[in-house]
Amino acid sequence: MIALRSILKPADNTGAKRLRVIHVYVGSRRRYGHIGDIALASVIEAAPGGMVKKKEMVRVVIIRTRKEKRREDGSYIRFSDNAAVIVDNNGNPRGTRIFGPVAREIKEKGFTKIASMAKEVV
Repeated sequence: MIALRSILKPADNTGAKRLRVIHVYVGSRRRYGHIGDIALASVIEAAPGGMVKKKEMVRVVIIRTRKEKRREDGSYIRFSDNAAVIVDNNGNPRGTRIFGPVAREIKEKGFTKIASMAKEVV
C-alpha cells in the first residue's frame, strides 16, 4: 500500500536514492497504490552526476510493495521493501538497468520494457 508521503527506494540506475510519493494515479475510488500503479514522486536524495536531481518531480511505476497482494490463483506476493522505477511520460524507463526482483503483474499491466530489463520476474 503506497499512500501520500510514502518513501520509495528507486530500483534503477537514474541516480535517485530516495523518493517521496506526492500523488498516486489510481482513480477517485482508491486510496492506495499497489504493484503496477503509476505515482508522482519527488526525489529526496540523489547521487551527484545522475540523470535526476534533488527536488525533481518524476513519474514512477511501483514494482515492489511490503504489503502483500493477492493473485488470481489465490497465492500472495510480498516483498521486503517498497520500490519503484522512474519512467517518462510514455511509460518507458529512464534508466538502463533494473535492480532486484519485479512482480509478474508489471508485465500484465503493460510495462513489458521494465519486466524485460529485470533480472528476475516473480
